[in-house]
Amino acid sequence: MNRRQLLGLSTLKSSKEGDPLKQAPIQVRIEPEMNVQLPTDITIASSGLSTYSGAWDTPQVTHLLRRCTFGFNWQQLQTVKNMNMVDTVDMLLNVSSTAPNPPVNNYNSTQYTDPDIPFGQTWINAPIGDGQSNGYRVGSYKSWFMGQMFDEQLSIREKMVWFWHNHLVTDTNTVQDARYAYKYNALLRKSIFGNFKQLIKDITIDPAMLRYLNGYANTKAAPDENYGRELMELFTLGKGADSQYTEDDVKAAARVLTGWADNYLTIDSLFIPNRHDTIDKQFSSFFNNTKITGKSGVNGADETDELIEMIFTKENVIAKFIVRKLYRYFVYYVIDTDVENNIIVPLANQFKTNWEIKPVLETLLKSEHFYDSLNMACYIKNPIDFFGNYIKQFNVKIPNKDIAIQYQFWYLLGFVSSIVAMDPGDPPNVSGWQAYYQTPQYYELWINTDTITKRGQYADYFNYSGYSFMGEILKIDHIAFVDSLPKPENPTELIDDICTLFFQLNLDAARKNDIKVTSLLSGQVSDHYWTDLWNSYKTNPTDTTIENMVISRLQLLFYFLTNQAEYHLA
Repeated sequence: MNRRQLLGLSTLKSSKEGDPLKQAPIQVRIEPEMNVQLPTDITIASSGLSTYSGAWDTPQVTHLLRRCTFGFNWQQLQTVKNMNMVDTVDMLLNVSSTAPNPPVNNYNSTQYTDPDIPFGQTWINAPIGDGQSNGYRVGSYKSWFMGQMFDEQLSIREKMVWFWHNHLVTDTNTVQDARYAYKYNALLRKSIFGNFKQLIKDITIDPAMLRYLNGYANTKAAPDENYGRELMELFTLGKGADSQYTEDDVKAAARVLTGWADNYLTIDSLFIPNRHDTIDKQFSSFFNNTKITGKSGVNGADETDELIEMIFTKENVIAKFIVRKLYRYFVYYVIDTDVENNIIVPLANQFKTNWEIKPVLETLLKSEHFYDSLNMACYIKNPIDFFGNYIKQFNVKIPNKDIAIQYQFWYLLGFVSSIVAMDPGDPPNVSGWQAYYQTPQYYELWINTDTITKRGQYADYFNYSGYSFMGEILKIDHIAFVDSLPKPENPTELIDDICTLFFQLNLDAARKNDIKVTSLLSGQVSDHYWTDLWNSYKTNPTDTTIENMVISRLQLLFYFLTNQAEYHLA
């Protein structure tokens, strides 16, 4: 059994057939770091980090784009195929330092008017307002966040923002200040390829994080261990066997961090000296028995930097922990001994030299290991991957003439993603989404009998009725889509081209033919049935009867293709 077959079992089995993972072979092996037992017959790529020098064709191009973006269309695919691997990776990693336009007031209406911010103006620096305005602003923020992902061109930016959102978690429900949520998001964007140590320093005193993990309530009179624990366990050192910090270390870290608070007037953090514990803080032998000398006054804030510098002396532990998370995010969730030795360790050695993320990603994305065929089509799309690919592949345009309409459709995309277990801005807990850390299934958890059904149902709306709001509709333009492909009149080549765009693990010829006959040929055996119909439409584009015949067959074609199990793989 290879990994694709295992994923196929987990995706295709129904609840009546039981849990396929429980039917896996009894033989097991041990995964490094987590001591997780895995089936022995899953084949793992053994290639290394040497620069890939093989073929640069559709499988390699689509693999890179699927892993590094939230979707691409046919024209973008052709553009990248005409480049080479090195230039393509460089292009994806060449992220603009210019921040996108911030979220705006899209919500003023007869039901509610923001007293501080006019329609169309940003609220990110506005007074906090009442609870009602903040609720509308949170909706605006979440819509805007989705818009960045769905409007992005060929760039790794949004995939990296999402990586950090899942790693350095906050959520809008707990933070309860849309301005803080935006500032947190802006920090992640600014830092996607910045220095990891600096990012940890920045996120530690970020007002959203201070709210989310109770840093604002951490005082010398009542030390709160929440952030100190997660700083070590989830953000830097991890839970592996190499991470030997103690409960006393957590308590000492909490005392170091006393005194920080958020200021809703300045939308920032501040340090309050009389709330800071000025006693010396002693750490364990894991941290070489370091003592952070207590400081008073404004100098107490300096202890926070000393704490982070001390944690980063465990460079090997931190580097491997973060590299493993990057590997599972971009490549595959199983890390066996070969992957640990050939990929994780050398990348960690590279990472710890200066804590810069971009060189590590560049090495990984240009490596022969990344393009190994065993690492293709083994990644189950998360909900935003699924809907993002759907929207972008079909060139569905989100109307942008009116802010209210644009934000409403962005919100809709976030809503359908949340229905199938991924709510942007609101991870389920401080560890992020389970599919990124829960052993042994990892991102097989995206699929169950409920979510796979709802994925199909919500996607089918784009294919058939579409989503309407204020006279605008979000829907596939079936004819425009196929007309953008090289041979729309040839049903066999048309399906081949669509499958190239849709599937990393392509469908076999027999299945393609069955779908062709059932959809485009309406049960006929000759390709001329579709060819004649298409040519008739092109000759008579105003004939609605012919147009409807073409659209109905394309709707059926898209329904069959996007409901294949392989459509959920990247």
